[in-house]
Amino acid sequence: MKTKIIILIVFMMFGCLNVAFAEELNVEQIVEKANIAAYYRGADGISDVTMSIKDSQGRERIREFRILRLTLEDGGKQKFYVYFKKPADVSKMVFMVWKHLESDDDRWLYLPALDLVRRVAASDKRSSFVGSHFVYEDVSGRGIEADTHELIGTDEKYYKIKNIPKEEKGIEFEYYFVWIDKTNFIPMKAQYYNNADELIRTIEALEVEEIDGYSTTIKSVAIDLERGGQTTMDFTNIRYGVGLTEALFTERYLRKAPVKWVK
Repeated sequence: MKTKIIILIVFMMFGCLNVAFAEELNVEQIVEKANIAAYYRGADGISDVTMSIKDSQGRERIREFRILRLTLEDGGKQKFYVYFKKPADVSKMVFMVWKHLESDDDRWLYLPALDLVRRVAASDKRSSFVGSHFVYEDVSGRGIEADTHELIGTDEKYYKIKNIPKEEKGIEFEYYFVWIDKTNFIPMKAQYYNNADELIRTIEALEVEEIDGYSTTIKSVAIDLERGGQTTMDFTNIRYGVGLTEALFTERYLRKAPVKWVK
């Protein structure tokens, strides 16, 4: 009887160890899960955003817009439609993205004052997003294949990943760190460094809530440590699975917004 008990205990111990090992993730799996958690929640999504832009002297500008997102491939192709509402100088301006996995994203910016549709070049993806401290790439996401990734630390709450760009052209940073929540895989903080190992920019998720079963960042901030200033984004009226179609993400709706979805 004692022998059977000992065998049972040993089996249970090794069984627990096998489960623990099975649950271990490599760095690529962690980064992929974080990418899904940050940009691919649900088949589609909609949210209103209030953007507060503060310059180095504390002067503030407010912008309001709505984001429509449609996922075509989980972790791959997506389409984004950003419709600006306020203030008057950006009202009815539209930013649209066709996100690809194997090539550069297609990006368009519609300027209503000029009735002009402008392509946003791939080289501009690290440029300021409509005058804020976020860049275009922050809005639609940076492709995980654009960097090499290294898991350099972990604790009870976070995975810490070091990311180094594979190509330097058009990139203002040398490397960056991301802290990823181990429970929901939301990227909670990113720090960007230049080639002198100086911290030049940070992005942080300030508030995360559960919405429709998805962990969702509802407030984030980007801080420019070189020139000063910061931009905060507050997300409200967030919904998933609303029934967006691919037909909405075309040049036709750059000039004539789909009223049903942007009002």
